[in-house]
Order: sequence, then C-alpha cells, then structure tokens
Amino acid sequence: MITTFKTPTLKTNDVAVIEKTIRFEGYFRLDQYSLKHRLFEGGWSGEMSREIFERGHAVSVLPYDPDLDRIVLIEQFRPGAYAALASGWFDDDTSPWLVECVAGIIEKGERPEDVARREMVEETGLEVSQIMSICHYLVSPGGTSESVFAFCGRVDASRAEGVFGITEEHENIRVFSISSIEAFEMLDRGRINNAMTIIALQWLRTNLGRVRDEWGA
Repeated sequence: MITTFKTPTLKTNDVAVIEKTIRFEGYFRLDQYSLKHRLFEGGWSGEMSREIFERGHAVSVLPYDPDLDRIVLIEQFRPGAYAALASGWFDDDTSPWLVECVAGIIEKGERPEDVARREMVEETGLEVSQIMSICHYLVSPGGTSESVFAFCGRVDASRAEGVFGITEEHENIRVFSISSIEAFEMLDRGRINNAMTIIALQWLRTNLGRVRDEWGA
C-alpha cells in the first residue's frame, strides 16, 4: 500500500515575528529577527533568532547576439570572492576577478526590465534591442532576502569590448564577447563560478534554439 503524505501549504502568515532589530546599517544592512513558524506536522516551532543580510533586490542580464551567436560577458573584481578564497576551499589559481553577466541593484520605484536596460549601457556600452525573462530566484534564502530577476538581452556583440563602469562606485569592468560554444565550455570547466552567471548560461544552453527562433536569427 502506497501512502501519499500531503503537507499543508505554508505561507507568509504562518510566520510570527516577535521582534525585528536593525543591527547594522551602512552600504548594506543587517537585521536581526526573533520569530517562530508553523510546523508541517502541526503546531509552532520554538522561538529562533536569525541575522538577515539586507542588500536589496537585483537584476541580471545575459547579453546574447543571435546573429553572430556570441555571448557578451564582463570581468570585474569582487570583494566577497576575495574573502571567500581565504577559506582554503578553492584552487590556488582561483581569481577574485569574476567572469559574469551584467547585473545591478533595483532602486526604489524602478522596474526590473528598466534596470536591466540601464545596467547594460553602464557596464558594457551596449543597448538591448529585445529582452526575455529567464526567472526570478532567491540568492541565498538561509541568510539574505536578496532576489534576482534574470533576463536575456539581445545585443550587437560586434561592439563588445573595452572597460566600463562608474568610477565613483569603484567599478572597473572589462567587456568581451565569445561564441556560445566557448561560453558553455567555460561553464563546464568551472571557469565561471558564480551562481548568477551559471543560472543564465545553463538557461541559454537549454533554450538556445527557441531564443534564436524568437529573435529571427
């Protein structure tokens, strides 16, 4: 006899916040929550205390040229990657300069698609002629509220080169383009090691034919 175990659908109102305190507020913010939540088997959990890293919500864009079958990527220094390398879990030749897709923080009142178009110009000098939604995902929900709206943007990759970014924001971004085959090989070799870019490239590899068809390549 097969028994099907059905769990209740738990929602936001199944969480009770007892106290929320801002512990630090600078470039980013750290909040401390005291809360409890309903259990799958019924009843409530005990009270727990958790620190949540608040850095807002973001957009990522994977720039793709279907006519040339080339993907535009960027490379820049990431302080979080630099700190992670001290853990000893990475190869000695791992660099804190990461190969990524374009990304940026959503400011109050902005739409994700508008941010995607703005960040493309700021970080690559390229304009997006068409845009396609990939997904909306939580980055690391065990400790941060951040989520990312991921897009694929149609660009002219023939002009993808140079160094871009806003100097006052300490951005120093190298722009380059490679074929889709080369990008997928970099992915398979582990040369691309940040989740944002891995998610976008895996999506494009799965949907490459559909993207090219829809964009008339």
